[in-house]
Amino acid sequence: MKSLHSIAFVLLVIGGLNWLLVGIFQWNLVEAIFNSWAPIITTVVYVLVGLSALYLIFTHKKTCKNCDNSATAPTQM
Repeated sequence: MKSLHSIAFVLLVIGGLNWLLVGIFQWNLVEAIFNSWAPIITTVVYVLVGLSALYLIFTHKKTCKNCDNSATAPTQM
């Protein structure tokens, strides 16, 4: 499961950086790389990024060190 988590994380980073480029420069990196070669791959990348987001949404609580219920909260002075 650790490898699936890592793959999902990398895909979300790619998706996030792509949205950053779209938002700032109106330039879509995924389409620039794959659309002229094989437009179906662009669609596959978008679907994989979306599935990665869903996977991490539903598994985040048990894999996140900051959200771990067994961890003790720091005491305030």
